Amino acid sequence: MKYYSTRDCTLRYEAAEAVKMGLSRDGGLLTPVEIPQIDEAFLQSLVRARYQERAAKVMGLYLTDYTYEELSAFAENAYGGGKFDTDAVAPVRTVDETTHCLELWHGPTSAFKDMALQMLPQLLSAALRKTGEDKTVCILVATSGDTGKAAMEGFADVPQTKILVFYPKDGVSAVQEAQMVTQEGDNVGVCAVVGNFDDAQSGVKRIFSDVDIRNTLADRGYVLSSANSINWGRILPQVVYYISAYCDLLRDGKITMGQKVNFCVPTGNFGDILAAYYAKRMGLPVGKLICASNRNDVLTDFLRTGVYDRNRPFHTTMSPSMDILVSSNLERLLFDLSGENDAEVRGYMDALAKDGKYEVSDAIKAKLAEQYWGGFCGEEGTAATIAEYYRKHGYLIDTHTAVAVNVMEQYRAATGDEAVTVFVSTASPYKFCNHVLTAIGETPAGDGMELLDQLHEVSGVPVPKRLAALKGKARRFDLTAEKQNMENVVLDFLK
Repeated sequence: MKYYSTRDCTLRYEAAEAVKMGLSRDGGLLTPVEIPQIDEAFLQSLVRARYQERAAKVMGLYLTDYTYEELSAFAENAYGGGKFDTDAVAPVRTVDETTHCLELWHGPTSAFKDMALQMLPQLLSAALRKTGEDKTVCILVATSGDTGKAAMEGFADVPQTKILVFYPKDGVSAVQEAQMVTQEGDNVGVCAVVGNFDDAQSGVKRIFSDVDIRNTLADRGYVLSSANSINWGRILPQVVYYISAYCDLLRDGKITMGQKVNFCVPTGNFGDILAAYYAKRMGLPVGKLICASNRNDVLTDFLRTGVYDRNRPFHTTMSPSMDILVSSNLERLLFDLSGENDAEVRGYMDALAKDGKYEVSDAIKAKLAEQYWGGFCGEEGTAATIAEYYRKHGYLIDTHTAVAVNVMEQYRAATGDEAVTVFVSTASPYKFCNHVLTAIGETPAGDGMELLDQLHEVSGVPVPKRLAALKGKARRFDLTAEKQNMENVVLDFLK
C-alpha cells in the first residue's frame, strides 16, 4: 500500500518509507491512499486471539511491504516478555451494563503511548533495512508529558537511532518529568522548553521543514524522523486497540456481532481519537466518536462550529497531556472528510499558520456532526469525577480518564443515547498522584515521588513497578532552552 501527503497527493511512498520519514517534507502528514476494509469474519477470527495476533493482522492490512512473520515477531517483542503488567495488554474493564473502560496504561511507562511506542522502534528499524538507509535516524519528539518517556523507553539503545525529546518546562507532572530526566540509554537526550507544548511541537515541525538543517545533518550522517503521532507508525498501532476492545466485548458476551459501540476518547493532539475513526472507516461497528477535551477546548468548539481557532488563552491543567491548542492529527481527518482534497487541506493549514484559525466547508461540517460529538470538562469537573468513580465504583482513575468519563456523561445527558460506550483510560492514576489524592479528599504530603506511597496507602491500588523504581533514581538531564533555540539544541546533540 502506498502513502501520500495530506498537502500533496502526487507524493507517493511505500509504508517503510513513510514510517522512516515521519513527516512529509512539504509539512503534510503521510496517510494511506486507501482504507482497508474488515468484515464480521475478520472480527470473528480475532475474538479468541491474543493481543499480539490481533496487532499483526490489523497492521498487516496497511503495512504491505512488511511480512506477517515480521509483524508477528514485532508484536511479540512489543507486547510480550513481561513488558506489560497484564497478558491482556489492553484490557476492557466493565463498569456497568452499558459502560466499559479500555485501559491502555499497563505498559512500561504507565501511559497509553506505550501501545504505539513499543511497536514503532521495531517498525522503524525494519524500515531502515528495507529502504537501504545507512544514516543514523534521529527521532525528534515534542511531548506534553507521556510521549517523551514512552518514546525514549522504546528507542533507548536501539541501533542506528538517536532520540531527542522536548517537553514544556513546568508543564508536566512531577512523575512525568522524573521519568524523562532519569531515562537510561546512550542515544537519548532531553530538553525542557520555556513555553508550552504547542511551542515545543511547532519547534519540532519547524526543524523538520528546514532544508538547511536537514542538509547539515545529512552531511553529519543523520536523517530526521518523528515518534509523535504525526508519524503513521504511531497511529496504526493505536487502531489495533479499538478493534481489540470490540473483540473483547464480543468474547465476553457484552455485545453481539454487528452491534454498534460508542468510544469516548480524551485527546489533545487528536491522534488517539483519529485511530478510532480509522477503525470505524475500516468497518468496525462504531456509533458516535465522543471527543473529550479539558479547559483547552479548541476541539470542542471546532466540532460544534466548524471553526478551528487557536487564538485563545492557554490553560495549564491537571490533565497536562491534553494541554494543546494545535491538534496536528486533525489534518488527517480533514484530508479524509474532504475527499482527499490536498489543495483544500493546504488552504486550511496555511490559514492556521497565518491567522491561527480556519473554517471548514459546509460539507465537512455535516460529516463532522455525523461522526463526532465534542465536549470539555474543567478542573472542578475533573476532580469531582475522580471522586465519584472512586466512591461509587471503587475505581481509581487519572485526570485524563476523568475528563473522558465526564464528557461521556455530558453526551448521554444531551442526546439520550443509551448505546454501549467504551471510555478510554490513557494513564495510571499514579502519574498524577497530587491531583488524584486531592480529588478523593486527601492532602498530598509533598509534591514528588513520596506521593506514590501515599496514594497506595490510601487506595490499596498497587503502584506500577517501574514508577516505584523512580524513587531515588539519579537525574541525568538538566538542559533548558528557549523555544527559538531548539534548532541549536538539535545541532549540538548531533555533533
